[in-house]
Amino acid sequence: MYNGSLPNGDRGRRKSRFALYKRSKANGVKPSTVHILNTPQASKAVNCKVQHSISYTLSRNQTVVVEYCHDKDTDMFQIGRSTESPIDFVVTDTVSGSQEGEETPITQSTISRFACRVVCERVLPYTARIYAAGFDSSKNIFLGEKAAKWKNPDGHMDGLTTNGVLVMHPRGGFTEESKPGVWREISVCGDVYTLRETRSAQTRGKLVECESNVLQDGSLVDLCGATLLWRTADGLFHTPTQKHLEALRQEINAARPQCPVGLNTLAFPSMQRSRALSSLEDKQPWVYLACGHVHGYHNWGHRSEQEPNAQRECPMCRTVGPYVPLWLGCEPAFYVDVGAPTHAFVPCGHVCSEKSAKYWAEIPLPHGTHAFHAACPFCATQLSLTQGYAKLIFQGPID
Repeated sequence: MYNGSLPNGDRGRRKSRFALYKRSKANGVKPSTVHILNTPQASKAVNCKVQHSISYTLSRNQTVVVEYCHDKDTDMFQIGRSTESPIDFVVTDTVSGSQEGEETPITQSTISRFACRVVCERVLPYTARIYAAGFDSSKNIFLGEKAAKWKNPDGHMDGLTTNGVLVMHPRGGFTEESKPGVWREISVCGDVYTLRETRSAQTRGKLVECESNVLQDGSLVDLCGATLLWRTADGLFHTPTQKHLEALRQEINAARPQCPVGLNTLAFPSMQRSRALSSLEDKQPWVYLACGHVHGYHNWGHRSEQEPNAQRECPMCRTVGPYVPLWLGCEPAFYVDVGAPTHAFVPCGHVCSEKSAKYWAEIPLPHGTHAFHAACPFCATQLSLTQGYAKLIFQGPID
C-alpha cells in the first residue's frame, strides 16, 4: 500500500483495505473426523470437492487427514497471494517506499498463495480468530513432509506454514497509550507459539498457553511480504475520518505557514494528491529532518552533488541532514488519536500526529526471514535507527 491506496488503485479482491461483513449464509468449518492413511490419495475427503480437509504428511507411507465439517456459527475469510476463488482478499508484496503508478515487479514472492484464514463468530461480540494456511480450490490444506508438523498431547495434529503467519497484539489496545506487544507465530490450528529461529526453520517455537489467536483492535498480521493491520468496528469509531484529516489539512493551510527564507506561503497538497504522490507543487512544504524546520523548496545548501537532498544545511540553524517534501498521511486507520499532524517520519517525510508517530516508531515490523525494524505505516520505508520521526517547526506569516 502507498499512503492509503495501492499502486494503480484497487482492483476487485485486491485492495488497500478490506471490510469483513456477516455473510448471508455461514461458510465456516470445524474439525470433525480424523483418518490415518497409507497414502494421502486414499482419503475420500482429499478427493471430495465439497469436503474441507487438512492433510499432514508424516512420511511416504503415512498421512493424517483431518476432515472439516460445516460450522453454522462462523464465517470464514481467506487471505493470500492467489487469485483463485477461495481467496477473499488478494495481497501482494509490499515494496518499501513504492509510489503510485510504480508497479514494482516482485521476482519471487514470499507470501503464500493461501496464507491464512480469519474465522468470525456470527453473533456478538463477533470474535475473530486467525489461523495459518487457507483452503485451496479443492478445499484442502496440504502440509508436506518438509513442513513443521506434530501431534499435540491431546492427540490432534497441528503444523506451521513455510514462512509462517506472525501476529502481534498491542498492549493496551490501539490507543494513544498503546505499547508494542510481542510477535508470535500462529499455527494451522490456531495455537500461539514463540518465533522460530528463522522464518522457515523446521523446528517450531514454544507453545504460549496464556495467549490466543483472537484478533484485537490494532493487531498486526505479517505474511512474510505484507503486514496487515486489523481494526475493529468499535476501534474505527474512535479514529479520525477522512473528513477530519481534510479539516486538519485546511486548518494548517489557513494558518498560512511561510518559508522562513523565501517568505512565500506554504500549503499541504490535497489528500487526493498526497495519496497519489503527484508531482511536487510550488507551495509544497519541505523539511530539514535533522532539525524539523519547514521551508519551501530551494536549491542551496548542498553537501553532496551525487545526492543533493541527502545532506543539506538548514539556513535557520545550520543543522545538516536530509531535506525532503512533506506529505500528509492519508490512511485514517493508522492514527492512534485525532491529534494535529505535527510530526514527520524520518526519512520519508509522511506527516501524522505526534502520538501516532511515536507509536509506529516503536513497532518492530518483520523484515525478511529474521530481521525486524520500524517502518512508516504509510509507505513501509524503514525508519532511521537514530531518529524515527521529527517534530515540525513552522513559521507563521510575519504580517
